[in-house]
Amino acid sequence: MTMSIADVIAARTGQDGTVAAPDGPRAGRPKRRAFTAEYKLRIVEEYDNAESPRERAALLRREGIYTSSISEWRRIRDAAAREEITESRPGRPARNAADAENERLRRENEKLAAELARTKAALEIVGKAHALLELLSESADSEKKPKK
Repeated sequence: MTMSIADVIAARTGQDGTVAAPDGPRAGRPKRRAFTAEYKLRIVEEYDNAESPRERAALLRREGIYTSSISEWRRIRDAAAREEITESRPGRPARNAADAENERLRRENEKLAAELARTKAALEIVGKAHALLELLSESADSEKKPKK
């Protein structure tokens, strides 16, 4: 199932363009505006296609929105486009962050295990060398002792 960028934006922001009917004790209060994904895409395209900062500012004033909204909508649009490209690529499935982190930790664990094995082998060799030197030292001492 292929979702359009507008569908992905709507799903991520939780805004499908519908507004609940006002009723209850807060019916007279101002409502938070909700924008449809199509509206967001249209405004971002208009903003990006504006030739001067004055045109951009006029668009923002006309629509009553801030540059932070444009930045957020652009970020969501770009992320949705990247997902669409990734999903459409044949071959191996896309890796998520958890899988990448697990793989990194697995490689680090293998590296540390190999280092530990080398360290244990070196300690074993040093221990045997120490024992051999003690034996040699004891035999040398026993040969040099004068007999009484």
